[in-house]
Amino acid sequence: MFLKQILLAVCGLSFGLLSSAGVFTVLASVGLIPRFAGKMHVANKVFALEEAVVFGTIAGGFFSVFSDYGKIGAFVLSRQIFGGKTVLIWKAAGNLFLILYGSFAGMFVGCLAFAIAEMLDSIPIFARRVSFRHGLGIAVAAAAAGKVAGSLIYFSQKIFLSGR
Repeated sequence: MFLKQILLAVCGLSFGLLSSAGVFTVLASVGLIPRFAGKMHVANKVFALEEAVVFGTIAGGFFSVFSDYGKIGAFVLSRQIFGGKTVLIWKAAGNLFLILYGSFAGMFVGCLAFAIAEMLDSIPIFARRVSFRHGLGIAVAAAAAGKVAGSLIYFSQKIFLSGR
């Protein structure tokens, strides 16, 4: 039984390392982090940005596997840290966190998708094939606005709960 648990731990760690190496390879091949650094005018901090992405990935993986350690809300609510208004304050703080996290995660995924599309030169090739000379920026902004609108409908109508 003990050997089986060790084998499962080694396999899980190995598979996790392989999949995360694949994700980081994609991020490195599309040059997403240096591109972010260039747009933010902090090119001398590329290493710190790369470390932030690695830390975020490790933290997300840790809390998805060991979810019991991420239950800060249960700790706060059981201790009544803010007195009688603990629930109200905690819900407001949670909503603010979800708004910020969702915004930044959506920006990251959108930038990653457009970086991969740009790496494949699909946008310029498509623009040349359909003789699309002017308004390419508007078309990209419209695609981004469409994704935002779709996400808002998806979450506001709670489609994710029904699987429709």
